[in-house]
Amino acid sequence: MTETATQIPLTALLPMLTAISERDYPRFKELEIDFASTHGIEVWEDVFNFRLKPALDKDSDRWLLIQKCSKGFTIVSTI
Repeated sequence: MTETATQIPLTALLPMLTAISERDYPRFKELEIDFASTHGIEVWEDVFNFRLKPALDKDSDRWLLIQKCSKGFTIVSTI
C-alpha cells in the first residue's frame, strides 16, 4: 500500500461505508469517482483493497461485488 493511501483520514471513507451500509450504489459510485479524481486512481485502488473492502461484513462485501458486476465494466481503449 502506498504511503499516501495510509494517510487518508477515516472521515474520507465514512461516507462510502455509509453508502454501502444503506445499499446506495449510485451514491457509492459518486463518492468513488470523487475520491479517485481528488487523490488519484492508484491511491483509490490501495484504499479500496487494503482499507475499505476488508472493513466490510460478509453481506456488504457480497452486495458490493454483485453491484459492481451487474453494472458492467466500461473499458475505454485508445487504438
